[in-house]
Amino acid sequence: MGGQACVVYGGAEFSRDTDIVVVADHANLRRLEASVTELQAEVIAIPPFEAGHLRAGLAVHFRCHVPEAAGIRLDVMSTLRGLPEFETLWSRRTTIDVAGQLIELLALPDLVTAKKTQREKDWPMITRLLEAHWMQTPRPASDAAITFWLSELRTPSLLIQAAADSHDMATRLRGQRPLLSAAIARDEPEVRRMLRAEQEAEQAADRAYWQPLKQQLEALRLSRRNN
Repeated sequence: MGGQACVVYGGAEFSRDTDIVVVADHANLRRLEASVTELQAEVIAIPPFEAGHLRAGLAVHFRCHVPEAAGIRLDVMSTLRGLPEFETLWSRRTTIDVAGQLIELLALPDLVTAKKTQREKDWPMITRLLEAHWMQTPRPASDAAITFWLSELRTPSLLIQAAADSHDMATRLRGQRPLLSAAIARDEPEVRRMLRAEQEAEQAADRAYWQPLKQQLEALRLSRRNN
């Protein structure tokens, strides 16, 4: 669900960490525990590896020591801001085959949503993911692809082009994404301004989401320090 998925979709060239989303029930966490044991992985930060912390939306961080993956960090989550429960994510996943090993990825639209964080470094990644999808999609594009572009593209020139190519759809969607009005008018400076406003609104929402979770983490750190 993170950098490795971005590499596969063409939005990044390299990622040393692996981020996964899992079902946080007892049976599945037992399987995950067996996997991290096989990786000789240790928890490297707060919180500890417990179902309650995963269900609350916190991430558990591991460092792998098995020679084939020495130094790799594994970040595990069960709940993602702005995204539905695991069963829905699973139903629309992307599956790839790497040397006979099936790898399950977040669907690209879900990955884009997951990357809308308060961190500045995630936003260029979103831009590259969407640019790669635009370039790789055969023409004529499906209505689903066009809707995705009009809803998510962050490159002003491509957004303006998408609005010109699909004027009626852009007109229908501008109630959901107001900057489409500027894209239809080919007003690139206004598109850029409104893209920045979109980003700042998402960053503020992400900070608000994480504020109580950060307080939980601080309480856990204080408890560990006292112990």
